[in-house]
Amino acid sequence: MKYLFSLSMMSLLFMFATTVNAQEKEDKSKRPSPPALVTQKVGNTQVTIDYSQPSVKGRTIGVDLEPKKGEVWRTGANEATVFEIDNDVHINNQVLPKGKYALFTIDNGNEWTIIFNKTWKQWGAYKYKSEDDALRINVKAKKADPFAEKMTFTISTEGVVTLVWADKKVEFSAK
Repeated sequence: MKYLFSLSMMSLLFMFATTVNAQEKEDKSKRPSPPALVTQKVGNTQVTIDYSQPSVKGRTIGVDLEPKKGEVWRTGANEATVFEIDNDVHINNQVLPKGKYALFTIDNGNEWTIIFNKTWKQWGAYKYKSEDDALRINVKAKKADPFAEKMTFTISTEGVVTLVWADKKVEFSAK
């Protein structure tokens, strides 16, 4: 009986370890909102944005999916979007120290708040705490043309970071 119990426990332990290992090696490219990475050298600084790309899929932003007006949004899907710089930079003329940050936004209609939060490793915005914000800026929202089915970030060699999704477009400078 002891042998059977030991064998059962070993089998359960093996199944648990296999399940955990499989979860750690999840192929994120198969997610409905796949991962994306954009990186650009701006002067002497490497600027990197690691995010997941949600798709509109016929839904209405602000109604059926985020961002919803006045609410903190993870600016992507899945894990919080990570904004990383290897030197101090000026974000719209305000200093942001080198490091990794979660990039959150708030859609306020014609103006958006861009948030750089020190707690970069988190899922979504569920545990977002404003006291961990390193920097907040406000930028004017524009109409994206053409319509962008997938949320996309770009970074120009001059340091202009652009976010487009559906008919929304916001930009800020990272130099």
